[in-house]
Amino acid sequence: MIVKRRSELEVMAEAAVINREALEVVERAVTPGVTTRELNALAEDAILSRGGKPAFKGYNGFPATICASPNEVVVHGFPDDRPLAEGDIISIDIGTFYRGYAADMARTYPVGNVSVDAERLLAVTQRSLTAGIERAQAGGRLGDVSAAIQDVVEAAGFWVVREFVGHGIGRDFHEGPEVPNFGRAGTGPVLRPGLVLAIEPMVAQRRARVVIADDGWTASTENRCLAAHFEHTVAITEDGPWVLTASGSGTKVMPTARGGVHGA
Repeated sequence: MIVKRRSELEVMAEAAVINREALEVVERAVTPGVTTRELNALAEDAILSRGGKPAFKGYNGFPATICASPNEVVVHGFPDDRPLAEGDIISIDIGTFYRGYAADMARTYPVGNVSVDAERLLAVTQRSLTAGIERAQAGGRLGDVSAAIQDVVEAAGFWVVREFVGHGIGRDFHEGPEVPNFGRAGTGPVLRPGLVLAIEPMVAQRRARVVIADDGWTASTENRCLAAHFEHTVAITEDGPWVLTASGSGTKVMPTARGGVHGA
């Protein structure tokens, strides 16, 4: 685990603002008829125009700025020319480097009007992310975060994807530790101030294996049930978790009672 100095956290917060703003540009364009290739172009322009560098493009050969993962695709989908349709859901994962540091964020969006079941999947996945962030407390254990996510997901009758996990983040896009979305509270490494985590629950409607397409990247539920993905970049501080990628989080830790969530 690599602990960051306050000056490094400040730069990561700047990277996170660029990343979040680029995702917001994409969000405004998610409508029936748009293609994920068009969304990718919007994201890339938004990052570059703000002085950032797309973190995914070229990473281990990945060809795009965003991961665009519709419906049963859990993560790592390639942007393409197929128009999104009314009733789809689309997960957008986006990463940015700025001044040598990375930020990572993901959200799943409804495309027009979606089913009640899809709405519920999105709401529960987002709620599980919030629960995990709330347990990202200095002196706590990594398993506290994992267990909090799993508890929310399974209480709602959904399935935590096991094949992919969150991660530490900083100068390298993927650093230790891995952050599973399942586990036992009170276990795992101690969370130290200055540690930065990409916390990212990936949730399927029901128990499902994940299979990888021939492109070597696109990961989908084998039974084709819907999947959702929400993610924030979160710094551990003495005053509670600092959600770097949250709207309004800015570049400074906001005063709060211990145990609060900055920028949530």
